[in-house]
Amino acid sequence: MLEGSLHRQGPGLLQTLIESLDSLRLLGRRSWLAMLGIAVGCAAIVALLNIGQNAANEAMTAFKGMGAETIVASFPFSPLNSRALPPTLDTRLLLKKLPAIAQVAPTTFHSGQVRYAGRTVDAVVLGTTGGLAETLDLKLAQGRFISDFDQQATYIVAGAKVAHKLGIGVPGRPLIAGMQLQIEGYLFEVIGIARPQAPNPLIPIQVDEALFIPIESMRRLQPSPQLSSVIAKVRNGAVITESAQDLRTYLEEVLKGHDVEVLVPQQLIDSLTHQSNTFSYLLAGLGGISLLVGGAGVMNVMLMNVSERRREIGVRMALGARARDIRMLFLLEAACLSVTGSLVGAAVGLLSAFLFVWFSGWRFTLAIESLPLGVGSSLLIGLFFGLYPAVTASRLQPVQALRDD
Repeated sequence: MLEGSLHRQGPGLLQTLIESLDSLRLLGRRSWLAMLGIAVGCAAIVALLNIGQNAANEAMTAFKGMGAETIVASFPFSPLNSRALPPTLDTRLLLKKLPAIAQVAPTTFHSGQVRYAGRTVDAVVLGTTGGLAETLDLKLAQGRFISDFDQQATYIVAGAKVAHKLGIGVPGRPLIAGMQLQIEGYLFEVIGIARPQAPNPLIPIQVDEALFIPIESMRRLQPSPQLSSVIAKVRNGAVITESAQDLRTYLEEVLKGHDVEVLVPQQLIDSLTHQSNTFSYLLAGLGGISLLVGGAGVMNVMLMNVSERRREIGVRMALGARARDIRMLFLLEAACLSVTGSLVGAAVGLLSAFLFVWFSGWRFTLAIESLPLGVGSSLLIGLFFGLYPAVTASRLQPVQALRDD
């Protein structure tokens, strides 16, 4: 019984690990080169996943700024319909018919020159209603926005950039009462200046470079103004898809014969998220190719290690080492190379991604899955490519191994 118990005993895991590290130290440069291959592969996975996620986050920021509760309806041109669109829309009736919509703002556009105090600026004039401020979350630096009570008034609100170009957007200087801008021969009184706002890809103008007037006043600038779009904000973002369909049905009934396209920013955000995930894992796949090359390097080093240590393996077996002891020794050597290389690679990959994002002027966000994916795949690749040399070493016959020089 005692003899069988002693026969089953072998070197402990800690002792085997110490021997593995000592063997790798004796290999010197070859160990460093194998570890470098694993580190490069792991760094590629971690860096590419983080860069991909941050690039996707940057691309989605503009769409998220539109809000998850906003809907934009537009009216594409159709040669089959010769009827002109109306100049405006009855927003009160729309809100009454569609209770799920909290606010709505019809818009019309006009491009022209704006003059003030000897300065002339090309700008886009946007005819709209007071509901636009809520739907787009517009904030004012000075004054107020147009309201539904300004329908017949020649009031105007200037975007931040166009106000600065005209010299009326000086911080700390209040608006002069009765200040007027000239557009197409008409004078409009400035009642407010908007704060700077990020560009919105869902609206065909930049808010900072636009001028806002009551939609009824657009008749002074155009003989026959036509509705360009309708921007709505729903009460509950959870039912935004249903609300968008209801809005489309309502507009098709009101604007008979005209096509209506409804754009839901949340759907774009979800689509971009899916595409960014696909793109990130594609980049991770490219990094995985580098990792396979590193794994092949590990196998090459371990095979050479087995070849050079045949006599040592024979001596160990002659002294009672079992096949699994030899196998575990070489597997631990491959694991040590993989773990060290993956940790170094993860650190280098994170640093590279951070520097890339920083130089790009983006905000860095850590892709949490990049670390376990990079380190875990590196360890698995190292063990996979180290398994064959370990099995080869464990199958050597002691007599044959001891005969090798």
